[in-house]
Amino acid sequence: MKRTTGSLEADFHRDMLAIYDLRAKAGFRPVLLRRFVLLQGGVTAARKLLEQPGVTGLERLQQQDMADASMEALILKPQYEPLFTPQERKLAATLLAARTSSRSRGRLNAVADRS
Repeated sequence: MKRTTGSLEADFHRDMLAIYDLRAKAGFRPVLLRRFVLLQGGVTAARKLLEQPGVTGLERLQQQDMADASMEALILKPQYEPLFTPQERKLAATLLAARTSSRSRGRLNAVADRS
């Protein structure tokens, strides 16, 4: 059974709010993200946040090994592909990969410095 765009948007909205709940359990409460999602809707909020990289809390999530709980990771889930353009999905993947690789380089540098 194929899901309608409206129900996909509702699912994405719910999952965006769940990101806040996951972050809150880790001691990071992005109140402005939650408010933005509630006011704009999950899909619109995600699109606007993609335009302003650095404001999603991705780096903080990666520090806590929770990158899979990021907005960028949510955008890349296969079930949400119809909600976003290929360019938006590519940007989300790029941001996720860039933050992950820079974090890995930082770890490698820290290990090398200790040697």
